[in-house]
Amino acid sequence: MTLNLQDIPRIKTISKEDFIKHYFKPQKPVVIEHFIDDWPAYSKWNLDYIKAVAGDKIVPLYDDRPVNYKDGFNQAHAKMKMSDYIDLLKREPTKYRIFLWNILKEVPQLQTDFTFPDFGLRLMKGLPMLFFGGKDSYTFMHYDIDLANIFHFHFEGEKEIILFDQSQNKFLYKVPHALITREDIDFHNPDLKQWPALKHAKGFKTQLNHGEVLYIPEGYWHYMRYITPGFSMSLRAIARHPKHLGKALYNVFIMRNFDNLMRKLKGQKWIDWKNKQAIIRTSKYNS
Repeated sequence: MTLNLQDIPRIKTISKEDFIKHYFKPQKPVVIEHFIDDWPAYSKWNLDYIKAVAGDKIVPLYDDRPVNYKDGFNQAHAKMKMSDYIDLLKREPTKYRIFLWNILKEVPQLQTDFTFPDFGLRLMKGLPMLFFGGKDSYTFMHYDIDLANIFHFHFEGEKEIILFDQSQNKFLYKVPHALITREDIDFHNPDLKQWPALKHAKGFKTQLNHGEVLYIPEGYWHYMRYITPGFSMSLRAIARHPKHLGKALYNVFIMRNFDNLMRKLKGQKWIDWKNKQAIIRTSKYNS
């Protein structure tokens, strides 16, 4: 038995008005296949190009190790020159990923390769972020702290994506005081005997190819696995739904600080307690 996932709808392109009406207002995901064909990035952006323009940059790397109480929020696990990292990606599978790499700050010339698209939402202009990964590397199932609307543009190769909306929280083994599910769940091939509540979760799936953009609505959980080495760029627009905005403010100003305090006070016992609670709280919904 596998997860209950429906294919995310795919369209060739879309007007601002139709996007707002059919996807933003109902908060439904969509893949737009040919929205950025006129961007220079569409023809230029691949791993070799990034190596050429950013090869000398030192980049933070992350792998799939479980959260440790000693780790700071988004603290890198290693660092490497971008040229060496791209060589590694092309040579062999690696768990090392780059995420939240601000291209405006690091390589301003890349900004001339794209324009901020008009989807009818005000995009945060200072926060275009790049994400890189090698074959079979993945991000844990999580949602973003600010519950933003995300436009995820993929370059080079293929990427598997699974989404759930916030109404599915009770089935996902969500870790309390955190933005992740249990990290030992393999959403690519989940063991439904070990994680039976997942049978009740209803979500979405797709594979992104070069030049395609995925709209991820506010607060959606997302799991991403690189089928081949590649990279993506995310543009964001602030959450508009009052409930999501309130939750975003709570996450940023209360939840994150409380979690950091408890890590300092209780250490690994706090992480272990949270992981146990994820099972206890979800087990009510197994039947």
